[in-house]
Amino acid sequence: MIKTRFTEMFGIKHPVVQGGMQWVGRAELASAVSNAGALGILTGLTQPTPDDLAKEIKRCREMTDQPFGVNLTILPTLVPRPYGEYIDVICQSGVKIVETAGNNPKPFLPKFKEAGIKVIHKCTSVRHGISAEKAGVDAISMDGFECAGHPGEDDVPNLVLLPAAANVIKIPMLASGGFADARGLVAALALGCEGINMGTRFMATKEAPIHQNVKEKIVGSDERATSLIFRTMRNTSRVYGNSVAKQAIEMEREGKTIQEIGPIVSGAKGRVVYETGDLEHGVWSAGTCMGLINDIPTCKELVERIVSEAEAMIRGRLAKAIAA
Repeated sequence: MIKTRFTEMFGIKHPVVQGGMQWVGRAELASAVSNAGALGILTGLTQPTPDDLAKEIKRCREMTDQPFGVNLTILPTLVPRPYGEYIDVICQSGVKIVETAGNNPKPFLPKFKEAGIKVIHKCTSVRHGISAEKAGVDAISMDGFECAGHPGEDDVPNLVLLPAAANVIKIPMLASGGFADARGLVAALALGCEGINMGTRFMATKEAPIHQNVKEKIVGSDERATSLIFRTMRNTSRVYGNSVAKQAIEMEREGKTIQEIGPIVSGAKGRVVYETGDLEHGVWSAGTCMGLINDIPTCKELVERIVSEAEAMIRGRLAKAIAA
């Protein structure tokens, strides 16, 4: 068993976390990950209202007696979301772990702390990690350029980003973006992290509540199969490189505004992809780690395989590399 500061602080068996993913982080997946000894995460804004989130937390608790968390991504939106009400639900639910993302979490920390909640903040740069640590979060999830979704605007991959962050950040840190197997876990530990956060890899599991077509497309794709949209608007997002993503990129080249491009890349269209398996209906998030994904196991099989292979790697080939 691999123990780290993160596993000790958050009361989990294995240093593996399932990232919060829009439309994907539901009770079926989060509970399965937690039951496997890792940390499952519900995606708060997947639930259309705070009341729906309360029901989803209750549903997840009925499916696992292990720790799980809730992701809350706080960003400006065209349709304002009642973030305060979502936070109230989380605090009243008894959940003890929150993953925040987007804006600086400092304004929300007092309420979380008062409820005894530990906060993991997702960052895409060293400077943002330092800021979050100073604000009082308990752990950092550092997202490199390889990740699905929003990688920030610095374009720094994890081989440089993680050790640079580990040089200055003192609280536990997760490696996020491009992680899908035991080699990634061992590398993350070597680079100064206390575990890994995986999104795309957990999409290709039996319990992920998305259409089989999406899972099979992830397995059948390689590390070159993503596209970066909204680069010119400095709101970069890594998605699967389908025809809709290519259309959005072409519209950017033509100088179209985000209001003009938005309807074809809306989250509602992405939800339809996950529900129906129509892979060209909209954009959907996927990371470069697709090049490392070759099967669709259960969450238990995946977590146990990653950890057991990592242990064998540390005890075996790496230990033997040290000359007597």
